[in-house]
Amino acid sequence: MDDPVDHILAAAPRQPALTIRLATVADLASLLPLVREFHALEQLCVSEEERAAVVQRLLGDPGWGRIWMIFDAGELAGYIAICIGFSIEFLGNDAFIDEFFIRPEARGRGLGTEVLNQVRVAAKELGIHALHLEVARSNTRARKLYGKAQFEAREDYMLMTCLL
Repeated sequence: MDDPVDHILAAAPRQPALTIRLATVADLASLLPLVREFHALEQLCVSEEERAAVVQRLLGDPGWGRIWMIFDAGELAGYIAICIGFSIEFLGNDAFIDEFFIRPEARGRGLGTEVLNQVRVAAKELGIHALHLEVARSNTRARKLYGKAQFEAREDYMLMTCLL
């Protein structure tokens, strides 16, 4: 039986150029340059071998989570990865938006908002009760985006949660 979210998510009418597709192991070569670009931006020190191995592991086992590739007018513009966990507080499965990256040239046109909306729907279909993410306190642009998508800062943490 197919997973209900293992399909292409089409954008809402206000973003006709946006499509989001679940990544597979066959997409590893296309996905890794984006992950490398994100890691460089965030100054994350991960070797090429470690990066490839961990992304391949996530792509190969949906029990760990999902990665969706973001396309803008048919061009690969970014990706979003969620990693699945379990929480008593949130009454079952929860997930972290582990990495979310849209290339700079594709930003500022509402893609991030639409991607978050679609991933929230997909996460809910997967039985996930809450999505969490981390954001740098200094990243006011991202904090505004996440707040608009109904993520809320929790007291004393920079962890933001969206109940599903």
